[in-house]
Amino acid sequence: MGALLSLPLLAVPSMSTLVTFGASCCGAATCSAVCSACGVFQSSMATRIAYAVILLLNSIISWLMLTPWALKKLEHLTLDYMNITCQGKQCYGYVAVQRVNFALGLFHFCLAFLLLGVKSSRDGRASLQNGYWGPKVLVWLAFVVITFFIPETFFQIWGQYFALIGAMLFVLLGLILLVDLAHTWAEYCLEKIENHDSRTWRTLLIGSTLGMYTASFAMIIIMYIFFANGGCAMNQAAITINLLILLITSFISVHPVVQEHNPQAGLAQSAMVAVYCTYLTMSAVSMEPDDKHCNPLIRAKGTRTASIVLGAIVTMLTIAYTTTRAATQGVALSSNNGHGYSKLGDEEPEHGLVDQQPPSRKALRAEALRAAVEAGSLPANALDDDSDSDYDEDSKSGGKDDERGGTQYNYSLFHVIFLLATTWVATLLTQNIDYDSDINFAPVGRTYWASWVKIVSAWVCYAIYTWSLVAPVLLPGRFGG
Repeated sequence: MGALLSLPLLAVPSMSTLVTFGASCCGAATCSAVCSACGVFQSSMATRIAYAVILLLNSIISWLMLTPWALKKLEHLTLDYMNITCQGKQCYGYVAVQRVNFALGLFHFCLAFLLLGVKSSRDGRASLQNGYWGPKVLVWLAFVVITFFIPETFFQIWGQYFALIGAMLFVLLGLILLVDLAHTWAEYCLEKIENHDSRTWRTLLIGSTLGMYTASFAMIIIMYIFFANGGCAMNQAAITINLLILLITSFISVHPVVQEHNPQAGLAQSAMVAVYCTYLTMSAVSMEPDDKHCNPLIRAKGTRTASIVLGAIVTMLTIAYTTTRAATQGVALSSNNGHGYSKLGDEEPEHGLVDQQPPSRKALRAEALRAAVEAGSLPANALDDDSDSDYDEDSKSGGKDDERGGTQYNYSLFHVIFLLATTWVATLLTQNIDYDSDINFAPVGRTYWASWVKIVSAWVCYAIYTWSLVAPVLLPGRFGG
């Protein structure tokens, strides 16, 4: 693994190699091959996975920028022009992390601006989202290079203020979407049970609720046994508060007054929120420093470097997945119709005269499809196949375009959330860096700051969920519909 990760940093032994490599990459044959291999993705899922992979790679590179090994390689890449030293509180590794994430954030900001108002893949700008992967990767790497010519003072201010605010917004958005997911999941199961009297969905709803509550209490017991010994007041308080709030929110969800204003509220949503918040609390206590002998995982036997590397990669994978899910689901915050399919017009003409030609067979077919979609007989993506010409175009491009009738998510909002994710990665990696550590790889999130962020995030998630329960009671006029 170390050799694999070191390959990108070993590619520049001399200036002649740089020139030769650049000339070969810029050749017409090479560019043609890259563009053909990285063409337009017909599936919106493939596009989202590609952006998630870029975020994952960017996060891993940022993490490597904190290590002495990476700093030495960076000095070699600059032909020993940069003499990287750590003076005072700010180390060049800190600034390097901010530079790399600022570059990717700027990349997503540009795409968010360029893709404003795109409603379907028929818009010419949609290809910026789903295609041009070779040029886009080159632009991203160019931004990374450019950031190293920006003074360090800018990134110190950016990291201490702007990136921190963006990181908090990203965490808050993720919590809101988690609560929304809990309600959506429970309401979907209840709808299936009511409409089809399905024993399968009833069993799934009850089983998942019991399973998530069982997992929550199991994690609480494990935390009390291993992380709440004498002298661990912080852990004891965090675990106990989580347990109390879990019980309170569960009681509120089944209270008669709440049920009267929101009959679909119940333990199913509470269980999902409880297991997630308990997981956050357990992650907080298991990743805190061991200066007070409250974290036995750090003292466990085994390869410390391997555990740090594995933990960092798992963390980055989680961030990439969470960001992609939040960016796709986030369209619900701005629109009730994420697909952008237009509804049939209900307006009648002002006169009874015929003022247009009879609709063609193609138009009649499209109208019948729209009516079937609105009636619920067909899925919304059935409108993607509303013409033979569309089918021919998709066949020529090598696949089916699932966004011809409307985008599956808001492109601009997608990139804004990825921008916030870069600030979260930068903040997570650069808070309370241990410059005196003698290990080659920096642990990710093993600070009291990261632990408290997770603990407070769990409390905020409980608060958001509780508000979603009591809001219809306190504001019946607004939530009565």
